[in-house]
Amino acid sequence: MSRDSSIDRVNDGTAWEEFCDTLKSAGAVIQRELSPTGELDRAEGYRYLSRLARLALEKFVEHADPTAPRFYQLSHETGKIGCDNPDSYYQNAAISGRYDYRVSGTRGTVAYFGMGTYYGNYGSKARSGCSGYLESKDIEVAADGTFEVILSCREHPGNWLSMEPDTSMLIVRQNFLDRASEKPAELTIERLAAEGPPEPLQAGALDEGLAGAASFVVGTASLFGNWAEGFQKNPNELTALDPAITGGAHGDPNIFYYMGYWELAPDEALLVEADPPECEYWNFQLNNYWLESLDYRYHDIHYNKHTAAYRKDGSFRLIIAHEDPGLPNWVDTASHSRGTMGLRWIKASTHPQPRTRVIKTTELVTLAD
Repeated sequence: MSRDSSIDRVNDGTAWEEFCDTLKSAGAVIQRELSPTGELDRAEGYRYLSRLARLALEKFVEHADPTAPRFYQLSHETGKIGCDNPDSYYQNAAISGRYDYRVSGTRGTVAYFGMGTYYGNYGSKARSGCSGYLESKDIEVAADGTFEVILSCREHPGNWLSMEPDTSMLIVRQNFLDRASEKPAELTIERLAAEGPPEPLQAGALDEGLAGAASFVVGTASLFGNWAEGFQKNPNELTALDPAITGGAHGDPNIFYYMGYWELAPDEALLVEADPPECEYWNFQLNNYWLESLDYRYHDIHYNKHTAAYRKDGSFRLIIAHEDPGLPNWVDTASHSRGTMGLRWIKASTHPQPRTRVIKTTELVTLAD
């Protein structure tokens, strides 16, 4: 689109009106035939769209300039996308394959730390995937705990994270085993060879940003709405996801995912059992139907490698129930009767299939250790 055209579209309000119209269309995802109709599910569905709109504007308008990148959070306690991990601290930055960048900071003590460069966006017709990934064990860190990583399409000596010409985003993931005792990495990002402050906002950037934000809301809601509908075909089961699918959705290439749909009557509980493999990290979490983690600020809706209680043989059993059964590893449904769920292994030596079964809550007292 030409500069003059964008100026006209911003001046006469067309860019804003099209943004609003596209945003309105996202409501069709909440009204799908297979979407739940309960008061809580629908209310959370529309809140989800409002959250996506907020996150999209941060991504495509406020923090969209790859010439002056800065870290922001695209997922957090009140903004959640695609089975967001309650143990994770997510940071994003807008970048471009046209430039080189430096990420610098301190490693911290968080259990798992990785950064990846990605191309494509939810809602875009362009290809989507990962152009480069680097985890902390592969990063040379100085004696004082500091490090630098160069992001570039051209290989660099030392710590180098590869990009491709259409790379547009950096995602940093830090996974805690114990937030109370671990310290996250502290990071900054800068464009190399940058001179002076960024250019003032131009009509073309705003026009493009509003369009991208609206498409992101519709695309994100549709993508994960499709996932939820697919999971419903096998209720109360965890199914392994094809890494090509999670990779295309900008997942961590070191993660192997199991996801599913759960639904429980008031007198039912879902047991999730597994023999965890050798891995750097694992966790299980309960989500609402829209693949948002349930409110972990107030409810115990997830467990990980450190927080779970294990049985004598090294396996674990998680108990998803509406009320506390007084047994280890209770996963609180937080007043939900249905939703989605996810289990992830990171850097696992094998990928053992988790086992699930529904029982009556009266049977919980018969469970052996």
